[in-house]
This record gives sequence, structure tokens and C-alpha cells, in this order.
Amino acid sequence: MASTNDPFQFHEFEEAGNLLEANRDATTISIEDDEVKPEKPRQAAAFSPAGEDEDPLASDDKTQLLSGEKKSVPFWTFEYYQRFFDVETHHVKERIVGSVLPWPGKNFIHTYLRRNPDLYGPFWICTTLVFAIAISGNLANFLIHLGKPNYKYTPEFQKVTIAATAIFSYAWFVPLALWGFLLWRNNKIMNLVSYSFMEIACVYGYSLSIYIPTVILWILPYEWLRWCTIVVALFLSGSVLGTTFWPAVRDDHPKIIIAIMSAVVVLNALLAVGCKTYFFSKPEEVVPGELSSATEVTKVLHSQTLKPV
Repeated sequence: MASTNDPFQFHEFEEAGNLLEANRDATTISIEDDEVKPEKPRQAAAFSPAGEDEDPLASDDKTQLLSGEKKSVPFWTFEYYQRFFDVETHHVKERIVGSVLPWPGKNFIHTYLRRNPDLYGPFWICTTLVFAIAISGNLANFLIHLGKPNYKYTPEFQKVTIAATAIFSYAWFVPLALWGFLLWRNNKIMNLVSYSFMEIACVYGYSLSIYIPTVILWILPYEWLRWCTIVVALFLSGSVLGTTFWPAVRDDHPKIIIAIMSAVVVLNALLAVGCKTYFFSKPEEVVPGELSSATEVTKVLHSQTLKPV
């Protein structure tokens, strides 16, 4: 038999039992119970003083910020349009270069916008184009009539208003009409690619950037140069618009495809040709007969002034 004084035998300690009987509210920890330890930190964190003072609205904002969700605001508020002007400078440069040098088969929205359209670039492109047309038109007319004895230069400030009306109407109302038509067709044919109004307006705004250097070249009084630059600008700008809106209409009816793509190209051409025709006068050609008659009149007047009285 084992000895009663075996040091490895478990003994009951009466002092621990007496202490528990004396203080029954004391907290005891069992080594075998593994669930007690993780519960205490969670309870302490839940009822910490810092947790009681935390604002629930602030926690909601933090949750939305971490999850990447944004609160939706009405479109008539300033906050709705403020996010469209929050864009990095290198993004604007990248989109301008992409609109001036389009690559075949690359969708401008999918390649450069990436569901993040902006209004900062289109607004300043349209504004710069308005002043470029007005100033270049005045300089072109001045150079054409320079040297004529009866010509007196008067700045035409009304050209700024006319240019602003034409450019901003094209940059806003044409995308609005196109967006409404594509939305209507998308409700009829469910598999069409859909774009938002801001994405369409952003594409139209950046597509006008090629016309800024074009109208500056129109200052030179050479009609062949003006028409050559119009053809190049129309090709580049039309390529941006065509490659962008082709995926949205290619699955539609053939007549609808022809109508939409033709309207996009024709309206772009009307804007370019209209600006060239209205703001830039054609250099006047001097007819040889008129030149000889004018020379004879000048000689007669000169001879009359030299006659002795």
C-alpha cells in the first residue's frame, strides 16, 4: 500500500474552504475553465469610459469611410458638385493627353475616367476655348485688314459672349440629350452599356481640348491651313467620341446606331465649321481689274492735286 505521507498525493486545504465560506462574493478562477479569461477583456472594453463618451455619429462616419461608401446628397446642393472638382492634377493631364492622342479601340471612360468623372477639366477647357476663339478671331481680322487706309481696329467684345454660348451649350445640352436617349434605349434593351450624365459631359468637355491649339493656328490668314487643321481636329475629337459611345449603341438596332453616331459626328463638325466661319473672316482676294481701276483713280487724284492754281 502507498504510504499515507506520500508527498505527491493531493490534499485538501481547509484554509481555502474557510476563506470561501467567509467571503462568498469573492471571485474565483478555475484553471480548467478557459472561457473566463477572454470574457473579461471584452467586458472591460465594452464598458470602458472611452467607449461611453464615443459619439455614435462619428462611429458611423468612420464605418462609411473605411468601407468606401459615401452619403448620397441631392443634386441641387453644392456638396453634390463639389466632389466632381476634387481631382488630381496628373489625372487631368492624363485625360487631356488621352483626348488629344486617342488610341484605336480604347474607351475614354473605361481607360481614363474609371468611374470617377470630373468637371474641373471640362470647365477650364471650355473657358479657355471661349477666350481663345474670341482673341484669335480679333487678331485674325486685324491681320487681314492691316495696312488698309480706311480700316480702324475696334475690339469685338461680343464675340466672347457668342463663343461662350456656343461652346457651353454644346458641352452641356448635347451630352444631356445623348444621356436621355441612351437611358431610354437602355430601358428597352437591357444589355446595353450605360453611362451617367457626368461621364458623358466629361467626355465631351475633354474632347474639345484639341480645338484650343487649332483656333490659335487660325490666326494665320491662310485658308488652306485653317481647313487642314479643322480636318485633323475633327478626326481626333470624333475618334474620342466614337470609340467611347460605340459600345453603348453597337447592340442596338442598325438604324439607331447610324442615327446616334451620325448625330455625334455632325454636331461636332457643325461646331468647328461654325466657329471658323463666324469668328474668322476669309482673307479678301484682290481682283486685278479692281486693282488697276483703283490705281488709275489714285493717279487722277494725285495729278489734280499737283495742278497749279
